[in-house]
Amino acid sequence: MSSFFSPYRHEFIRLAACVPQVAVAEPQRNAASIEAMLSAGDEARTSLMVFPELGLSAYAIDDLLFQDALLDAVEREIDRLVDVSRKLFPVFVVGAPLRAQGHLYNCGIVIYRGHLLGAVPKIYLPNYREFYERRHFTSGERIAGRTITVAGRQAPFGTDLLFGAAGEIAFTFHVEICEDLWVPEPPSGAAALAGAEILLNLSASNITIGKAQMRRLLCASQSARCLCAYAYSAAGAGESTTDLAWDGQAGIFELGEDLAETERFSANPEIAFADVDIGRIRQERMRMNTFADCARANASTQPGFRNLAFDFSPTHEPLPLRRNIERFPYVPADPAMLQDNCYEAYNIQVQGLAQRLKAAGLNKLVIGVSGGLDSTQASIVSARTMDRLGLPRTNILAYTLPGFATSGATKANAWRLIKALGASGGEIDIRPAARQMMGDIGHAAATGEAHYDVTFENIQAGLRTDYLFRLANHNGGLVVGTGDLSELGLGWCTYGVGDQMSHYNPNVSVAKTLIQHLIRFVAANGELGPETAAVLYDILATEISPELVPPGADGAIQSTENVVGPYALQDFNLFYTTRYGFRPSKIAYLSWNAWADVARGVWPANTPETARRAYRLAEIKHWLRVFLLRFFQLSQFKRSALPNGPKISSGGSLSPRGDWRAPSDASAAVWLRELEKTVPDEG
Repeated sequence: MSSFFSPYRHEFIRLAACVPQVAVAEPQRNAASIEAMLSAGDEARTSLMVFPELGLSAYAIDDLLFQDALLDAVEREIDRLVDVSRKLFPVFVVGAPLRAQGHLYNCGIVIYRGHLLGAVPKIYLPNYREFYERRHFTSGERIAGRTITVAGRQAPFGTDLLFGAAGEIAFTFHVEICEDLWVPEPPSGAAALAGAEILLNLSASNITIGKAQMRRLLCASQSARCLCAYAYSAAGAGESTTDLAWDGQAGIFELGEDLAETERFSANPEIAFADVDIGRIRQERMRMNTFADCARANASTQPGFRNLAFDFSPTHEPLPLRRNIERFPYVPADPAMLQDNCYEAYNIQVQGLAQRLKAAGLNKLVIGVSGGLDSTQASIVSARTMDRLGLPRTNILAYTLPGFATSGATKANAWRLIKALGASGGEIDIRPAARQMMGDIGHAAATGEAHYDVTFENIQAGLRTDYLFRLANHNGGLVVGTGDLSELGLGWCTYGVGDQMSHYNPNVSVAKTLIQHLIRFVAANGELGPETAAVLYDILATEISPELVPPGADGAIQSTENVVGPYALQDFNLFYTTRYGFRPSKIAYLSWNAWADVARGVWPANTPETARRAYRLAEIKHWLRVFLLRFFQLSQFKRSALPNGPKISSGGSLSPRGDWRAPSDASAAVWLRELEKTVPDEG
């Protein structure tokens, strides 16, 4: 079994898209360049490496392709690379012109551990603009079930080949060549439906202005549509520049995401490495039943593939993960993407609340404002909703409902926010009613005893919501919920007549880590004015607390994160549990890669320095244990009775009518056992 700190232990496969320096019509030099890059890939313990189209001969050699001396030299170098491969870890694919039955084919040749596993001919031969491939090559169309002899070695030959690594780490890949990707129905589409999880493209695409972005779009879209990884390698320095130029663009994509790309126009050989997540790919294919539907339909109309199995033994040693893991899955580090996400999330919230208000035939909103993040975001959304509907903001009936632990600072911020937004404000002190209820049920705190249990807390939370619903009845309004996705995931909300309930909750699918960025987005765009922006920045600086228990003798306030864990880690756990169904050990591994080193990767814009911290594996494991128990065993009944609210992100809905449907009486034992058995206490 591989080390916990090896990507292979967690269903990652290391790919390399390679761009060697090519020597025109010099197969021996080209094979030597490939061999040097294979050594680098072997040292990095790479599973699968792809090289450019016709990389052994060079692509731009025109009628030299008809020279027997050159073609003989190509075969000799293929034979040598097969011998070299005996001691190498990677499977690799090189491009070469091959003769078969009186024709010349543009081929991708798959080599592993002393074996020529197969040769795949190019199907679509461009013969337009600068391309003239039909002058030299025969299409591989309809070539199936055949073999080819290369340097005395016989191997499967055709466009019907899938290559399947068998063993502890299994994966299946397919090979296509350059133009095959640019047509309306790439061969790799059928291969993906037949089981290929990794698609490889050997290309020699020349460069013109704007073409690089088109390649990215094609590769990304094919990886997204086929629910797979796509590795692309294109010719670079050394190709003939008689009439063309070459930029050496190579990249690796997964489910639409760009994982790695080589430096373009480099004077040196370049390799893009990335660890692709085969487990994630399999999860997506399992979830998206339409992929299986399409596979069945395709199988009934298309010829089948030959599955060529080979034994693949993964490395067991610890290796650094060659892949960026966002610390905040709901908050992209890229500033432009974060800006777009905040714009969309904010407007989804506003549109949802506006539609619900119209559908209910009401024109007033009732909301409790605490001075914390969640109620602040819901208040902002309420104000913008009124603007969009052409209603006065005074139709927002905003109440502060101070209890036994409400601080002067949060209460002051609540009032500042209400006034800055132009809402109709009110204040109801819930302490008399709380004392009455505690007295009625015989709770010790009714007589002044410092008995601060869950009953003490929930009496306050319940009374607040009870008042809001009665105020809505009294004024003909709709109660706006404020609780967020993170709290629902952890069950950190009071069920029924408490903050779990409302008439409509625009925050229901917004993670705690995203809410602060949504507030910053509104503060920065200026649409609510400078006075409101100033209040928002003050609220952002406030520690997260339910303010249900009075401060201790040391003055320390009740801290949510001391009980349920850092929201930064718990949002990470929530995302990978619900969006991908990953086992706890994989979530812990990803979290360790994201959080173990404060200097690793990029932090989202405006992340405070105080929030930029690292977590040890022991901390990650501890809080994941807390999450698993609360999420799977203790809290589902609260999610099963959620009020309506809009889905915000692809990994962000716990509605029983949407993304997450689960039994309320499940046990967390399976997940907890896997965590304890598999994840070490320290890294």
